[in-house]
Amino acid sequence: MTLIKSISGIRGTIGGYVGEGLNPLDIVKFTSAYATLIRRTTKKDSNMIVVGRDARMSGEMVKNVVCGTLMGMGFDVLNIGLASTPTTELAVTMSGACGGIILTASHNPKQWNALKLLNEYGEFLNASEGNEVLRIAASEDFEYADIDHIGKYTENDSYNQKHIDNVLALGLVDVDAIRKAHFRVAIDCVNSVGGIILPELLKQLGVEHVEKLYCEPTGNFQHNPEPLEKNLGDIMNLMRQGNNDVAFVVDPDVDRLAIICENGTMYGEEYTLVSVADYVLKYTPGNTVSNLSSTRALRDVTCKYGMQYSAAAVGEVNVVAKMKDVRAVIGGEGNGGVIYPASHYGRDALVGIALFLSHLAHEGKKVSELRATYPNYFIAKNRIDLTPETDVDAILVKVKELYNGADINDIDGVKIDFPDKWVHLRKSNTEPIIRVYSEASTMEEADKLGKDIMNIVYSFAK
Repeated sequence: MTLIKSISGIRGTIGGYVGEGLNPLDIVKFTSAYATLIRRTTKKDSNMIVVGRDARMSGEMVKNVVCGTLMGMGFDVLNIGLASTPTTELAVTMSGACGGIILTASHNPKQWNALKLLNEYGEFLNASEGNEVLRIAASEDFEYADIDHIGKYTENDSYNQKHIDNVLALGLVDVDAIRKAHFRVAIDCVNSVGGIILPELLKQLGVEHVEKLYCEPTGNFQHNPEPLEKNLGDIMNLMRQGNNDVAFVVDPDVDRLAIICENGTMYGEEYTLVSVADYVLKYTPGNTVSNLSSTRALRDVTCKYGMQYSAAAVGEVNVVAKMKDVRAVIGGEGNGGVIYPASHYGRDALVGIALFLSHLAHEGKKVSELRATYPNYFIAKNRIDLTPETDVDAILVKVKELYNGADINDIDGVKIDFPDKWVHLRKSNTEPIIRVYSEASTMEEADKLGKDIMNIVYSFAK
C-alpha cells in the first residue's frame, strides 16, 4: 500500500491501514484540511465546492467520503459526476464556486486514486497553499459545522456539454473547416471519462466517423493508462489498418493528449503542444511557455514567428504562473498537456483536439506530413540513484561550476543548454535520485549526453 502526501494533493493505492493507503479516514482528514484552507483564504462570496471524478473503480466510494466531509465542514457540494479534470476546473469558475476537488490519479494504474485540489479560479493550489493543507491535516486543525450549518448537496451533470460549448466557442476552433475535411478519427479513452466526452466533442466538431477503443467508462483500464508508445499497441495497430486519418489518446482524467499518425506511428507526445502552438501563433502573436524538461521544438516554432519563449519549473502550477507572468498565448508541458488561456489555465485535451484538427484541416496535410514540418528532436530519460546520505544539492552546484561557460537555468535543478542540445538534472523531493532528461537531434546523441553527465555526477558523489 502507498500513500503520498504532497503540495499538489494526496494520492495512494486503495485500502490498507490508516496512513499507509488511500482509505476513508485519510480522505476525511485531507478533505477537512482543504476545506479549512478554503474557508480561511477564499475571497469568493460563495459557499460551494465542486467535486468531479474520473471513472476509477474506487471513484464512487471516494466521492461519497469527500462530499460528506465537505458537507460536514459546512460547504455546499456541487457534484458534477463523471467529468474530466479540465471539465471540473471550468465548472469551478462557471458555477462561481470557491474551490473544487478532482478525484483522479491521472495516469496511475487502476488501484490508485487521488484528491487534486483547486482554488476559486479552478487552478491547482500553489506550493504555499499545498503546504498549508499538509500542516492543517497533520495537526487536525479543523472544525466541523453544527446542525444548523451543515452543507447542502446538489448534482448537475451538464458540465460536460458546457465544456464542449466552451471549446466550440474558441475563435481558432474552425468547425466548418473540420467538417469539410471529412476526417476519420480513432480514439482510445482507456475506459475512463474520455469515453463519455470525446465522442460528443468530435460529433459537435463535425467529425462524422469516430472509431472508439476502450471508451466504456468502467475504470477497469485495459492497458497501462499513461499515454506512452509502449502502452498504445492496440490503437497503433488499429491505425495501421489504414481506415482513419488520426488517432487521439487521453489519460483517465483527459488532461494529456497523445496523437497517432495515419500510418500507425506515434506523432510524439512532445509535439502535441508544438503543433497546437504553431497553429495558435499563426493567428495570435504572443509568447509561449513550457517546462524545462520539454522539447526545444516549441522554442524554435515560437522564434519562427518572432515571439518569445520562456521556460518554467516542472509542474503545471509553475507553467501557469510563468504563462501569466509573460502573458503567454499558449503553453503547457511536453507530456501532451496543452494550456490555452483563451479557454482556461489548465491542461485540456479537448482544447488540444479541437485546435489540432483545425490546424490539420487548414494545412491539408496527412498527420505524418504535418509532423515532418517540425524540427526533429529526441529526449532520453535517465535517473541517477544515490544513497540517502548524498548531498544532492552540493552535487548540482558542482555541475553548475563545471559548465559555467554554458547557458544554465537553475530555477528547478540544473539545465545546461548547448547550441544543439540540452540536459536537465532535477532532484526528487521524495527519493535520493536525480532525474536526467537530455535532448538532441538523435536518440543516440541524447542518451550519450545524459550518460556523460551521469558519469560526472557519480564521480562527484564518491
